[in-house]
Amino acid sequence: MEKAISIESKLDNICHVEKLVDEISEQCNLSSDIYGKILIATIEAVNNSIVHGNKFDSSKNVQISVQISKSSIHIYVKDEGPGFNYHNVPDPTKPENLENVSGRGVFLMRNLADDIVFDNNGSLVELIFKIAE
Repeated sequence: MEKAISIESKLDNICHVEKLVDEISEQCNLSSDIYGKILIATIEAVNNSIVHGNKFDSSKNVQISVQISKSSIHIYVKDEGPGFNYHNVPDPTKPENLENVSGRGVFLMRNLADDIVFDNNGSLVELIFKIAE
């Protein structure tokens, strides 16, 4: 099964992402643990796309698509920005980064998703969640 939405690069539109994750959760009968991981990781990916990728440019969109199989959920978040060096993201758990107000999104996504893949120079992120063994 597949679902897809496109939102303008406005933080107010995060509510549409929450609704999408709620629909996925209901359809797949997800546990609250998996639901929470998917919700937080997806919101972080979309937030990063709006803020860092599209630089709050409301003429640019963020595409969110979902592919669901019996064993996993793949969520793709794509922005219209130039991408970023996802190999060189500072570790927010290091003492010198603890007081930074940003820089935790990629860390959270990596720790919440079972796998994460960056493509298109980082302007496309794929979050993979296992829902069955």
